[in-house]
Amino acid sequence: MSSFPGWVGRVRGVFIDTKGPWGPSGSGDEPPADEGHGGGPWGELSDGGRRPLSGRSGVAPLEELLRRGRMRLRGSGGGFPGRPNGSILLWVAAAVVLLWLVVTSMHSISPGERGVVTRFGRYSYTLGPGVGLTLPAPIDRVQKVDVESIRSIDLGSQSSEDLVLTGDQNLLDIAYSVRWNIRAPELYLFQLAQPEETIRQVAESAMRSVISQVTLQDAMGDKRSVIESQVTERMQRILDGYNAGIEIQGVAIQQADPPAEVNDAFKEVTAAQQDAKSYINQANAYALQLTAKAQGEAAAFDKVYEQYKLAPEVTRRRMYYETMEQVLSKVDKTIVEAPGVTPYLALPQVAKGAQKQQDEGQQQ
Repeated sequence: MSSFPGWVGRVRGVFIDTKGPWGPSGSGDEPPADEGHGGGPWGELSDGGRRPLSGRSGVAPLEELLRRGRMRLRGSGGGFPGRPNGSILLWVAAAVVLLWLVVTSMHSISPGERGVVTRFGRYSYTLGPGVGLTLPAPIDRVQKVDVESIRSIDLGSQSSEDLVLTGDQNLLDIAYSVRWNIRAPELYLFQLAQPEETIRQVAESAMRSVISQVTLQDAMGDKRSVIESQVTERMQRILDGYNAGIEIQGVAIQQADPPAEVNDAFKEVTAAQQDAKSYINQANAYALQLTAKAQGEAAAFDKVYEQYKLAPEVTRRRMYYETMEQVLSKVDKTIVEAPGVTPYLALPQVAKGAQKQQDEGQQQ
């Protein structure tokens, strides 16, 4: 860089004419101050006119115009013709530095995000939603992390290695999903090298541990919700031990079946067990119905017995009439009054015969 001013000086010498049209000028851009001579071909007359070169010194107007033109082309700070001077370059550099400071120091964080600030690569603090200020880069750097989005990972039912052993020594083909989000972004970024892979392994470990404590029927039946909650609690406990900064929102079991090789036979067994449960439930319902009916009849008999104790003869006769009414109302009967026998017209039989003939006529 030290040779640059000398090079500029040589180039300037090309554009700067050190000689006037009537001999060399003085040092720099000023015309020679020759005694008794002007700076041009004419001197100055005492009355303001022009005369040939004489003993008086002066500056020729033509050379002065050329000098001023060269100065305007070079600029007040020197340099190439038409090149900006140093003050303009300084203002441009200052504007660039100011823009860089503003861009790297002000950060807009959305409501669902957090800004993790690192100073020289080391965690410093976390920015909340809004506009935050930091030191300019590369001193401080901000990494935005979404903490509200619920992420999901699907596991299981992909190969024979995903089969899980139940507590009653049966294999279970299970598929489930894990929902999670980021609770502490600074821990999420710096504690785990591969967060999703860690969550996957923790989920598989927790699911195998819980399934190993239940039977095959429980895993396929009513205890799915219990298994899901236990797996969620176990996963959260393990990840908190890792300081992972992750919160498990829930585990959903999507499939829980025996292996494909025995699935058909197992379905038949399951159907037979369901039929047996259905028959047992029907028998229990019928037993409850009979029990309720018997209890109702016993309560009615107790009420009749109370009335019987108050008036035995009346109650006995009433019970007799009610019983005969129920019996005789359902049979054909002929009433004969004693002691003499009177001809009796069987009106019910006549009515039945007439109704039968009418029905046959309608059918024809």
